Amino acid sequence: MQRFITLAFSALLLLSLNAATPETHYTVIVSLDGFRWDYPDMYKTPNLDRMAADGVKAVMLPSYPASTFPNHYTLATGLVPDHHGIINNTFWDVKNRRQYSMGDSATRNNPEYYLGEPIWITAQKQGVKTGNMYWVGSDIAIKKSHPTYYRPWNAKPFLTFEQRIDTVLTWLQKPEPERPRLIMLYFEEPDGSGHHNGPCSLPTGAVVQHMDSLVGVLRKKIEALPFGGDINLIVTSDHGMTDISPERVVNINDYVKPEWCEVIDGRTPTSIFSKPEYRDSICNALKKAAHIRVWKKEEIPAELHYGSSDRIGDIVVAPELGWQFTDVARDTKGAHGYFPQSPDMQVMFRAIGPDFKRGYISGGFVNVDIYPLLSHLLQIVPEKTDGRFERIKDILR
Repeated sequence: MQRFITLAFSALLLLSLNAATPETHYTVIVSLDGFRWDYPDMYKTPNLDRMAADGVKAVMLPSYPASTFPNHYTLATGLVPDHHGIINNTFWDVKNRRQYSMGDSATRNNPEYYLGEPIWITAQKQGVKTGNMYWVGSDIAIKKSHPTYYRPWNAKPFLTFEQRIDTVLTWLQKPEPERPRLIMLYFEEPDGSGHHNGPCSLPTGAVVQHMDSLVGVLRKKIEALPFGGDINLIVTSDHGMTDISPERVVNINDYVKPEWCEVIDGRTPTSIFSKPEYRDSICNALKKAAHIRVWKKEEIPAELHYGSSDRIGDIVVAPELGWQFTDVARDTKGAHGYFPQSPDMQVMFRAIGPDFKRGYISGGFVNVDIYPLLSHLLQIVPEKTDGRFERIKDILR
């Protein structure tokens, strides 16, 4: 009798432990670069609409500045750009006296610029395999590590959107011990079209609809897998897009003398590294200009979470939405990098799968919260970040 009671207690204990440890599902997160939150209202996006009906719909705020490299690395690390080091698409490296640029392979591929710990490293340290297609930072040896499976951005041939989806499916069809539990997939549209044509244009609308169709293809292929019901699918973006024009330009040279500055770098915002004796002169001159905000580094509003990095100038200039602060106006019709609080900069978020609520509209969250969300879905211990799981957990079942 005593042996029976002991066995029964052991069985109940095992059941309680299993109940306390829910099954870990697979997660695929997709970024559609430059996909504004309201594109599904402006254009036909039946697949994203179905995701909203079958899962979670939300508007997500980017981090400042609302640009590609800063925000993709924020999505991966849960850190604001001021803390993870990629404070803009280009910036001045004070220590080494050189410019970092996402278009310069020598600096883009240098691990010393990438602080924090991307989710794929956190996962792999805890025995979780990952796959990564073209996400910012994935092909760089950050902490001397890469995702389990990844595709270098400069590898030839450069994969089409359809080939990227097929590669992701190949990873998901690997034998279970080799299969990645987290996959991150990047598409560079509709950002390109938004820049060239503006967000409110027929060409951009056509590209938005094409990207939506690809989401449908990916979802259909995922659901066709034998374990498709065990896969969470998240589709989101890095930043929005707004209209710009050559008529809305504040010319740097009208206010700042070159001899006052050591270096001027970056667009929206612009960092000015002043000569110390001219710092006040620069600030006073720029405060006379309309359509820009000017701060000394230590006076940047706290809500922007920007200003502690040594890669940010001692003066920061931020133009109003749709305005440019430059000596040469862009020859495009769309731009980003503005304040996250501007609706034009905010992004779409959709999520479906076994861990997400169905037909749920979230009140919204900030993109630093994606890292703790992914950590929860993978059941791994997260690094300390700027994200807050409490802000996003309502979207989960």
